[in-house]
Amino acid sequence: MVLPFSVLDLAPVASGSTSAQALRNTLDLARLAEDLGFHRYWLAEHHRMPGIASSATSVLIGQVAAATERLRVGSGGIMLPNHAPMVVAEQFGTLEGLFPGRIDLGLGRAPGTDQATARALRRTPGPLSVDDFPEQVHELRAYFEDGGAVTPAAGNRPPVWLLGSSGYSAQFAGMLGLPFAFAHHFSAENTLPALALYRESFRPSKDGLDKPHAMIAVSVTAAEDDATAERLARPQALSFLRLRQGNPGTLPSPEEADAYPYTPLDHEMIRARQDAQVVGGPDTVRRRMDALIESTAADEVMVTTMVHDHADRRRSYEILAGLYDLPGASGDAKPDADLARR
Repeated sequence: MVLPFSVLDLAPVASGSTSAQALRNTLDLARLAEDLGFHRYWLAEHHRMPGIASSATSVLIGQVAAATERLRVGSGGIMLPNHAPMVVAEQFGTLEGLFPGRIDLGLGRAPGTDQATARALRRTPGPLSVDDFPEQVHELRAYFEDGGAVTPAAGNRPPVWLLGSSGYSAQFAGMLGLPFAFAHHFSAENTLPALALYRESFRPSKDGLDKPHAMIAVSVTAAEDDATAERLARPQALSFLRLRQGNPGTLPSPEEADAYPYTPLDHEMIRARQDAQVVGGPDTVRRRMDALIESTAADEVMVTTMVHDHADRRRSYEILAGLYDLPGASGDAKPDADLARR
C-alpha cells in the first residue's frame, strides 16, 4: 500500500523576488499538488524571517483551501505559545465551517521566533513559556465542543495534530490519543526515539484516535539526476547556515550558494544536515525515501522542498509523485474518515 504523501510549504521568498510572489507561488503549488494526488497541504508559521512568507498562517490556509477542491489544508503548524487559544479556535472554526472536512489544525509548542516577536504577537509583557502548552491545548480543544460559547468554533472542530522535533510533544500526543507529526527535516537524530515514545505512550481516547498515527516531515529535492538535485539543494543549506549564524535572509540562488566562502566548520554543519535530506535523481529519491519509510514505519509522509526557482520546486514534486501511485491523482481522493471526526 502506498502511504499518503503531503506537502509542507513555508512560502519561500527567493533572492531577487518578493513575498507577494512567494504567496502566489504557494497557490500555484497547491493546485499542482492537488492534481498530482498529494493528500494534505500544510502551511508553516514563521515570523520576521525575510525568506519565509507564511507568517499569517490561517489567512493563507483559507486562500489555499479556496483555490483547491479536494486537498486537506492545514497548519504545520500553529505555534500555540504565540496565540490566545480562543483566537485560534475562532480562526479554525471559521475555516472548518467554510471548508468542512478539509481543514487540519497542527499545533507546535515552540514560539518559532525570538522572545520579543513572540511577546509582540501575544501582546503580553510577561515571559512566554512552553510549559503552558498542555494547558493551552486543553483550553483550545474545549472551545470546539458542541454547545460551547465560542462561535464559530463550537461544533466546527477540525482534526487536531501535535507537531514536534523531540520527545515532549510525541509523548503528549500519545497520551491524548492524537495524531503526531515529527519534524524529521529539522531534527533527524530524534526521529526514531520520538516515534517510539509516541507509540509507547499512545492511549486510545474517545475524542482522539483508536491507534497511533504518525507522519514524518522530510526535506526532499528531486531533479532529473543526482548532480542537478545536489546543486538545487545547496541554497537551502546556505540559508540554514545563515539562520544558525543569526543572519537570516531570502533563499539564495545556486550561483550565490556556489560563490559563498564556506569555512571547514560551515561544511561540517551543512554535511550533517544534508545527511537527513532526500536529494537526488528519481532512483536515488525512491531508494532513500523507501528506506526512511521502512525505518520509521510512518503512516504518512509530508515533503518540504526549498529551492530557489519555483519551476524547479514544481518539478521536484512532479518527480516524487511519479515515483509513487498517489491515490488522489485522478480526483478519487477519499475523505480522512477517522481523523476528520476528531
